[in-house]
Amino acid sequence: MTTAVDDDLWSAVGDPTRRRMLDLLLNEGSGTATSLSEHLPVTRQAVAKHLAVLDRAGLVHAHSAGREKQFRVDEDQLARAVAQLTDVGTAWDARLRRIKRIAETIEKTIERKQ
Repeated sequence: MTTAVDDDLWSAVGDPTRRRMLDLLLNEGSGTATSLSEHLPVTRQAVAKHLAVLDRAGLVHAHSAGREKQFRVDEDQLARAVAQLTDVGTAWDARLRRIKRIAETIEKTIERKQ
């Protein structure tokens, strides 16, 4: 069962713009909404909204840097997100293997009856 924190986390990493922002922040170490918007096809205001989603999910943290906020990735929370995604991927791989076995069994049964 997922929690509200998990839902926020999944929602945050589910958006390609936010994933790109995480990449930029990881590569640069930190960034502001203004600096990030220079690398993205969205406005500074849109970047600020995306950063708020990432902050709610605990993936980034902000500190004041003059008139702007400087954002950094919370690497522990990012590692948690990666671990959860890996777990889900593993579970789906197992489900798909079972479905494949069932389909192959059905196919063999049909071939025998023909």
